[in-house]
Amino acid sequence: MRELDYHLCDVFTSTPFQGNQLAVFENAGDLSPAEMQRLASETNLSETTFIIRRASEMERLRGVRVRIFTTEEELPFAGHPTLGTSSFIRQFLPEYANHELIRLELNVGAVEVRFSGSPQAAPHGEMTQPDPVFGQIHDRDAVARAIGIHVDDLSADMPIQTVSTGLPFCIVPFRSVDRLATLRISAATASDYLENRDAKFFYCVAPEVRGVWRARMQFYNGEDPATGSAAGCAIAYLVHHGVAGSDEMLHIRQGIEMGRASDIGVRAKRDGVSIREVRVSGSTVFVAKGRFFLE
Repeated sequence: MRELDYHLCDVFTSTPFQGNQLAVFENAGDLSPAEMQRLASETNLSETTFIIRRASEMERLRGVRVRIFTTEEELPFAGHPTLGTSSFIRQFLPEYANHELIRLELNVGAVEVRFSGSPQAAPHGEMTQPDPVFGQIHDRDAVARAIGIHVDDLSADMPIQTVSTGLPFCIVPFRSVDRLATLRISAATASDYLENRDAKFFYCVAPEVRGVWRARMQFYNGEDPATGSAAGCAIAYLVHHGVAGSDEMLHIRQGIEMGRASDIGVRAKRDGVSIREVRVSGSTVFVAKGRFFLE
């Protein structure tokens, strides 16, 4: 019988039991992908991560190897697992204690998280995501049908577009927070629409007050309290379309409607016609630890 230690943390918050939950398995080197998937399904969280330790020289050169699983599949990249796992490494692995920079090697490649603030506070990190790729512009009427809203709920001035910083999201701008608050996406209808499109999920956003946007991401018959990868796509989209300035810090609030408030800091730089240095930041608080048993 193998015993596997794991920690639970809440990401994109400094308040326990808010933000997005994450399970981090701290030494998963002898697990198969099938076993990782079984464990991720058992935690029943939006994502679970597995740290695979390697020789110190390899970790210095390439970063700490981490794999990310949802309850149904492995992902090449996801935001809150990257931030939460980096916070775990910095706080609980002695050789990385209080390091300013943590580098992970994910399936999408190397991703860096830089930390700041007091060591006594909840770890606050800022990840630099892969440069964005801008994809398909979607038909407004078709998207409205797919997510179960009236087309007039959508912003009249902003396009619906796929953006990827490692995982492709269809960015859907709403007219107002009030319209966004009533959103109820049917997983079956959404899957039918996205099956032959270039996006994996819908990420719906609306302006709240100056410098703050509200977001929702419904998937797998549930809702995500915070979606860091999608937040990176959203700020890349906002800068690309001139809604946000180059390197302007904005905040995305997510999880409000489900009682798990998340605060996601976002910024990106415009370099001529290109968008680069997509950065997503937030805090992590650790709330539990435990042990799984596998035969």
